[in-house]
Amino acid sequence: HGFKVTSFAPRLSTVARAAAEAEPAADDSDGFYEAVAMGMDDSSMSLSDLKAALLDSLYGTERGLSARSEVRAEINELISQMEAQNPVPNPTEVLEKLSGDWKLVYTSNSELMTVLALSKLPLVDIGDVTQRIDAGMATVENKVRLSVPFTRTSLSTTASFEVRSPKRLQLRLTKGGIVTPQLMADLDLPSDLNVMGQSLDLAPLKGALGPLQSAASGLFGQVNNLLQQLPEPQLAIEADSAQTWQLNTYVDDDTRIARGDGGSVFIYVREVPVEDWTPEPVVVAAAEPEAEEEPSSA
Repeated sequence: HGFKVTSFAPRLSTVARAAAEAEPAADDSDGFYEAVAMGMDDSSMSLSDLKAALLDSLYGTERGLSARSEVRAEINELISQMEAQNPVPNPTEVLEKLSGDWKLVYTSNSELMTVLALSKLPLVDIGDVTQRIDAGMATVENKVRLSVPFTRTSLSTTASFEVRSPKRLQLRLTKGGIVTPQLMADLDLPSDLNVMGQSLDLAPLKGALGPLQSAASGLFGQVNNLLQQLPEPQLAIEADSAQTWQLNTYVDDDTRIARGDGGSVFIYVREVPVEDWTPEPVVVAAAEPEAEEEPSSA
């Protein structure tokens, strides 16, 4: 993104002092994070520069999984400065700003990190992690896309929410589900695989699987058609203890920052499905007719 932050040490000490003076209470998480944000020198960078710097810092972190400690400190510093310049100070009072599909680009949540770490296993891919907020239905749906050899599916949880403060949503988990698995005939094998420090050449295996994949594609298509007719497995959650909260500390048209239990941070960008995108109509100006030459009088 062409913008690099060089040093945050002076401002990090300001954050530490603000945090020390505002110890979070169980029922006053809003006030704690606002106090930390107010301790930032928000005049040093514009909001657009802060967002550019944040996106620059997120590059290569694998959604937080491989972020080094100094990079995490830099990201936390930028988040605090953005929170101090939040263009929507009371997002739960304008829920349309929160509604929609959001894609996770960074987190410090340990439980979610465990899920993301599955991508380090051979032939396992953790796809997009998304959150859909439906203001009309007062629900939040989290979804994780998962791919393993020959199969693609998604795991989801749904929660109802109540507005508890200008920034806070109280979430109560209601159900979990598994999207009907989709069988895939094409197995995208890497050219080599590292197992316990040993590199395995998979090129011969890829060549041998080619004819088998072609033969199986028709069968997989028929099985997928049958699977689509089955109801998706759902797990109802009745326990009163299945509750958590989400504090939306920053939101604009395309970026949202939320905090959860234990101080976990989540950075989302708005996801716009391709089918919802309408291209601008192309207007082609009609060519003006050429003026006919008048016959010259002899």
